[in-house]
Amino acid sequence: MGCSNCGTSNGGKPTGCKSNGGCSTGGCNRLNVFDWLNNLPLNDIDGGCRIIEVSFNRGSRKEFYRNATTHIFEKGDCVSVEGVSGFDVGEVTMTGEVVRLQLKKKGVEEKNPDFKKVLRRANDRDLEVMQQNKAREKEALVRSRAIARKLKLDMKMSEVEIQADGRKATFFYIADDRVDFRELIKLYAGEFRLKVEMRQIGARQEAAKVGGVGSCGRELCCSTWLSDFKSVNTTAARYQNLSINQSKLSGQCGRLKCCLNYELDTYLDALQNFPDNAETLQVVKGTASLIKKDIFKNLMWYVLPDSNKQYPLTIERVRKIRQMNLQNQVPDGLDPVEVSTGKPKEVESPYVDLVGQISLKTLEKADRKKKHGHHKHQAQHGNGGRRPENGGGGNRDGRGGRDGRGGNPPGGNPPGQGNSGGNREARKAPTPPPPPPDRNKKN
Repeated sequence: MGCSNCGTSNGGKPTGCKSNGGCSTGGCNRLNVFDWLNNLPLNDIDGGCRIIEVSFNRGSRKEFYRNATTHIFEKGDCVSVEGVSGFDVGEVTMTGEVVRLQLKKKGVEEKNPDFKKVLRRANDRDLEVMQQNKAREKEALVRSRAIARKLKLDMKMSEVEIQADGRKATFFYIADDRVDFRELIKLYAGEFRLKVEMRQIGARQEAAKVGGVGSCGRELCCSTWLSDFKSVNTTAARYQNLSINQSKLSGQCGRLKCCLNYELDTYLDALQNFPDNAETLQVVKGTASLIKKDIFKNLMWYVLPDSNKQYPLTIERVRKIRQMNLQNQVPDGLDPVEVSTGKPKEVESPYVDLVGQISLKTLEKADRKKKHGHHKHQAQHGNGGRRPENGGGGNRDGRGGRDGRGGNPPGGNPPGQGNSGGNREARKAPTPPPPPPDRNKKN
């Protein structure tokens, strides 16, 4: 969710906003709200909203705080707020009039006295202490899982969030049933030396905290913008003519994907134009059963008994057959329509020979002739066309070695031992070959 301003430069630091990860545009956080009222002029500055929204742990948790100071905070500022027996450090994600709209949406009064206060703008000391305590979270998560496994508790520790001043830790866990963790809290308090708070979350909340990339290629909706999780069932998939495949319909949380509800209302509105009670139609060949509805082409697909062929029918044809069945009339056939795929047929271009007809056999034949002539020339000039007497000085085809002298076969005698005759024969001057016989001469 990083914006274009967060592109890294040669030094490795973000360019653009220069906030080193705390992007003022909100692109580095999760569950952001775009402040579309930011550029509107305000008539009464004193009457502006004094409530700001502060996010913690890169947007995984957000709360509203009352700005009791004289400072005017902007989006992306780090502030120190009231915590449990101490302070916590967060990032401002929303200010101004858009906060009032969010409070109204969530049903929270602006003058509620239960709002915690903003203490000050976070200084270097606050940020340093926060980084030191945040570095303990990974080690605390590993240790907490080991302690829970030792007590044989049926629970899974998902995340540990330590307060900026290190006085409190919140342990997020997943469990199917109620868990008695009274003994676990005592062990955690003695192990980590801080106040312990246990908070149970669901599988979707865990996926939102972990994050990831969905099958669509984008970041998970629950970790970027989706804040409320509605129930999803397989009926939504049936209305959209999706195959009930658990592996394809499930997200990274193991539950049905939340995006199945996004287009459900559109499908329900389109299905209102289709006739009701049209699951079966009576024809001469038997009872046709409905298998699917195509809302994009306004077609209804039927299949006849003892046949796997599918017949697409228009809505008007289905209503007509249905009306005839109500009058105890059976039509002769379904009269399906032809459905085109809509893809243009690819026309193959005619073959054009740009280099002319070339036979590979002709090239191979010429190559063999060339090699045969080269070998014959070496045989004539290498050993006079005669085999060595002792059989150890030349090759089988009568040729000599590379330097015109006979070579030794593998494993034979070394030069000068036992094959001196062959070597002396190879040192003689080559004699010209005898002339070829005259075939035209009569015997």
